[in-house]
Amino acid sequence: MIESVPKRKIKWKSVLSYAAFVGPALLFFLTIQIIPFFMGVYYSFTSWNGVSSVVEWVGFENYRRIFTSDTAFFNSFMFTTKFMFAAVIISNLIGFSLALLLNSALKTRNILRTVYFIPNVIGGLLLGFIWQFIFVRGFASVGNLTGLSFFQLPWLGDERTAFWGIVIVFAWQISGYMMVIYIAALQGVDHNILEAAKIDGASKFRILINIIIPLILPAFTICFFLTISMAFKIFDLNISLTGGGPFNSTQSVAINIYQEAFQNHRYGLGTAKSIIFFLIVAVFTTVQVWTTKKREVEA
Repeated sequence: MIESVPKRKIKWKSVLSYAAFVGPALLFFLTIQIIPFFMGVYYSFTSWNGVSSVVEWVGFENYRRIFTSDTAFFNSFMFTTKFMFAAVIISNLIGFSLALLLNSALKTRNILRTVYFIPNVIGGLLLGFIWQFIFVRGFASVGNLTGLSFFQLPWLGDERTAFWGIVIVFAWQISGYMMVIYIAALQGVDHNILEAAKIDGASKFRILINIIIPLILPAFTICFFLTISMAFKIFDLNISLTGGGPFNSTQSVAINIYQEAFQNHRYGLGTAKSIIFFLIVAVFTTVQVWTTKKREVEA
């Protein structure tokens, strides 16, 4: 007669199996994310310069300074917020449009999907330097040949055009990624519903607005969340294209924090700014996810 395996032994086997698979990931997550985060919270209440072994506790002095006298941080936050709204709208509009186009029966759709996704593979710093050359050298050459004023603008030398230059490059890089998510959502739409709507005489615009978009709202939730967080945290494109200039007019919050902590050697103040920035981004993304999720339920 075969003896039954003790339940306690089975339980320990399950625990060890979970620990073997989850343990390393959890360890890395704690080491790379959680512990540094709480260390950052601690240092935000100090005047540490990032180098000295002496750490002076200053309480809420860093936060008081940020909210009362740090105009550079406020200006960088306003720029980042404006950039976020413009980048999110344009990136998702382009991504969704490309998804609608490449979800149709085109012979070259697989090749085009790859082509549009390639910019997302290129690193942000490299991409920024490439586009810096295009804006400064390429556009100037085209402007001299054609005489078109669009190509003769000081794209990275003026506050307004530099802002839109960063938006253009960000949208060019990230739209292909959004396109892939939207294509996956569009392919999950039941074609029988679309055929029934066509038979009932619904136009393509009505089918898009009243059927397709409500059915793929979860994809919009994901894409909005990703683009909001990416736009808020923009650093590499910003620093390689304009470096925050001219005259810090295109300085993102990430660059402001970097300069405060690692160039001005005010690590405590820079960490306090990063904590505030984290809370702001968390609020924005939470509100966005809650709003779009609510629409999903209604749909």
